[in-house]
Amino acid sequence: MLHSMTGYGKTEISLPNKKVIIEIKSLNSKNIDTNLKIPVIFREKELIIRKLIQNALKRGKIECSIYYELNDGLTPTNINQQVFKNYYNQLHELQEELKIENSDLTATIMRLPDTMKTQRLEIGEDEWDVLEQGLKDTLSQVSEFRKQEGKAMQKDLLSHSENILALKESLLPFEDSRIEKLRDRMNKSMTEFFQSEKTDKNRFEQEMIFYIEKLDISEEKIRLLNHCNYFNETVNNESEAGKKLAFIAQEMGREINTLGSKANDSNIQHIVVKMKDELEKIKEQTLNIL
Repeated sequence: MLHSMTGYGKTEISLPNKKVIIEIKSLNSKNIDTNLKIPVIFREKELIIRKLIQNALKRGKIECSIYYELNDGLTPTNINQQVFKNYYNQLHELQEELKIENSDLTATIMRLPDTMKTQRLEIGEDEWDVLEQGLKDTLSQVSEFRKQEGKAMQKDLLSHSENILALKESLLPFEDSRIEKLRDRMNKSMTEFFQSEKTDKNRFEQEMIFYIEKLDISEEKIRLLNHCNYFNETVNNESEAGKKLAFIAQEMGREINTLGSKANDSNIQHIVVKMKDELEKIKEQTLNIL
């Protein structure tokens, strides 16, 4: 079963002193492109996080956000009391000496350097084990999302492929009339050749070869059938087939273009245009397949 590159997952984890939220979004990309938005306390685990994501999701433009909220009453930033007291004593002394009135010493001190001190939060191994499992759970959610999206895409791709095959079969009624028209042109050319004394023999032979080559589109139809069958087989049996399906679609396009160039018939050209429309829808879908 196919897997899409579009996915989403979110997990909330409760730890003794904080709540951690892990959120992962995935979109289509030729390779794996991981963008991490994580707090400083998780930086030491960045390489492990990237490896877990790469192993689980394989390919896509992936955005992983990890953020935390401290429980009530906890704050990583505290007032440096000793520094505050030193500033206050000095400023109060100056205020008395210079007879400064209505001065808000507290507001002034809070803007001075080193008044606030930030505690460096660290993550313990026990907490990391819980977070690692939470990350894996989130990645599983993304993979399941991709699987469900892929199921819908699989049905859609098969539908477009079958439409191309049906259009190929609809060529048959117009092939006989097309051959008849080409035969008339060839007969006309032959008549003009035998009636004219100034006819260029080489030019006549080139024109005959041109018409003969234009007559037969059976090889293109057979190759298109084989490509479509291979495409359907790949869709039904492989889960990470985005690039492979794109290559097969390219070969399908080559045969459809050749049919159009050799058709020399307006009815067949109209059918070829419809085939190209179905193929474009396939190509658009394959860009989002894992």
